[in-house]
Amino acid sequence: MPEIRTFLCRSDNIGVLLHDPASGACAAIDVPEAGPVLRALDETGWRLTDILVTHRHFDHVEGIPEVKARTGARVTAPEKAGDAVPEVDVRVAEGDTVAVGGLAAAVWETPGHCADHVTYWFERERLVFAGDTLFTLGCGRVMESPPEVLWRSLSRFLPLPDETAIYSGHDYVLSNARFALAAEPGNGNLKARADLAERVKRDGRFLIPTTLGEEKATNPFLRATEPALARAVNLAPGSDPAAVFTALREWKNRF
Repeated sequence: MPEIRTFLCRSDNIGVLLHDPASGACAAIDVPEAGPVLRALDETGWRLTDILVTHRHFDHVEGIPEVKARTGARVTAPEKAGDAVPEVDVRVAEGDTVAVGGLAAAVWETPGHCADHVTYWFERERLVFAGDTLFTLGCGRVMESPPEVLWRSLSRFLPLPDETAIYSGHDYVLSNARFALAAEPGNGNLKARADLAERVKRDGRFLIPTTLGEEKATNPFLRATEPALARAVNLAPGSDPAAVFTALREWKNRF
């Protein structure tokens, strides 16, 4: 199994290093800023070979030039990002595969937060690097498409095994938990997770990664088929999940 190191970048971005011990290859998932990534490499002794970019937003790519200059890492980025990602070596789209040593990931196009967003799904290892599409207890803000587009992207996660570990691009867990409790106050699993998130935060940690099973039980944006959430946005139980999701996302924008 790969080794993974997570750490904070900027104020709330999550930095991730993915290391294949068999080959020595190592990937950074996005580079929100250079300093924390380089420090994590120094602490682990891992040699960075790859940078896998989820999307073009500045807070995910700002540190790429410095890190690439220091390490020579190959930069893989969404084809649809065009020239917005610096120092790109490889451009990928839906159906492509990327390799980090002996680890292989399918590239999913998961638009909604932005048009170029991709997710990296390591099926054998049951790992997903979801960027700003899916968060612990939340989802990304819709910025460049109708909300239904993001709902379709999120729906791609639902058939994955419950034990799949999901790494997201930001630590928004406490604010997401507050909204989730407002939307579904009767969810006992959610109450327990919100309490855990508070305890973990006090210890200087965060609930990333999460698992798909945990998210299906507690994340309102993956639970748009649940009658309680339809009622929470004044829709009838059994309403189109895309409509429920849209109403939840609009409520979260105002929350």
